[in-house]
Amino acid sequence: MPSSVISAMFYDERKRTLTVVYSGKRGVYRYHDVTPQEYAAFRASPSKGNHLNQVFKPRHQTFERLHSTQVIHLVEKARKKSEMSEYGEDHRRGHH
Repeated sequence: MPSSVISAMFYDERKRTLTVVYSGKRGVYRYHDVTPQEYAAFRASPSKGNHLNQVFKPRHQTFERLHSTQVIHLVEKARKKSEMSEYGEDHRRGHH
């Protein structure tokens, strides 16, 4: 379900980080120590903003605000991952 507060989100299961791109000039924040179950609940929530306010903020979730250079790197990484996922694993490695 689209959010009026969040324009994009990225989850890194290995690092257990959730990066949230807020709409407008609210910024980009990375939340640390987010379990896959917590991310699934967040994604399933009908209101992402309410979920953040009711679940993440009360427990004082560790976070950081990302700077523009970090955001550019994140977008480039996501774009490459998306382009790579269009092809099979073997194709990326040069196999047919």
